[in-house]
Parts: sequence; C-alpha cells; structure tokens
Amino acid sequence: MPLRERISAALKDALRRKEPHRLSTLRLINAAIKDRDIARRGSGEDGGVSEAEMLTILGRMIRQRQESARAYEEGGRLELAEQERDEIAVIEEFLPRQLSEEETRRAVDAAIADAGAASIRDMGRVMALLKERHAGRMDFAAVGPMVKERLS
Repeated sequence: MPLRERISAALKDALRRKEPHRLSTLRLINAAIKDRDIARRGSGEDGGVSEAEMLTILGRMIRQRQESARAYEEGGRLELAEQERDEIAVIEEFLPRQLSEEETRRAVDAAIADAGAASIRDMGRVMALLKERHAGRMDFAAVGPMVKERLS
C-alpha cells in the first residue's frame, strides 16, 4: 500500500480508537506532506509528492523531534521530551527498516564506485546517489562524514 494511503488509514484508525496523541502526530505528518504538495504546485512542478520525498519529510520530522527531546531533557522538561519520543515512534512506523552500520558502509562504498568518485569534489554526486537509492533508510547527517572520510 502506498505511503500516503497508509498514513490516511492510520489517521482514520486513530480517530476511531480515540487516540489523541497519535491522531495529532498523524495530522502533523499529513500537513507536512500537503505543504510540500502545495509548494510543488506553486513552483509549477507536476504531480504530487513522491514516496522518496515523503520519506525525506518523515526523516526530517524525526530529526527535529530528536533535537527537541534533547533540548527538553537538558532543560529538565522530561514530560515534553517523552512526548517528542512518542511522536518519533509514530513517525517511525511509516519509515522502512533502517540500514545497519555494515549495510550503510557497503552502500557508501557502492555509491562511490558507481559515481566514479575520486575526490571530495565528487561528494555531491555520491550523496545524490545514496539519497536516490536509500531515502528514508539511512541517516544522511551521519553518512555525510563517512563519505567525506572515504573520499579524503
């Protein structure tokens, strides 16, 4: 089932089950995707948001919540940090399984080889290949330094 349909079905289910926290998180996901749809239409691009873009949006939402949870913990607001972690759990339900560290290393090596990358100047091509092949399945903030190290 396409991701957009899975999110919509989960939203309806949360509404039926009267799960307010889950429902609010699912509405946030829907709103983020619709915002991207509107932005695409405004820039003249045809079609809706692709699955890969949706995975990118979900990954960004998780990173934002992780940062917020850390900030709340540092500020002693543990109940708010827990709420952020609950939202992360709901969002992660829609992401594919994350690659292990070893799988990530192999994917980076394959992307470097496929791009014919020889120096740090080729990092953009390697990252573009990785994003195309593994959107939503790896943390690109962590992969960037790995690619940089391999190309140095």
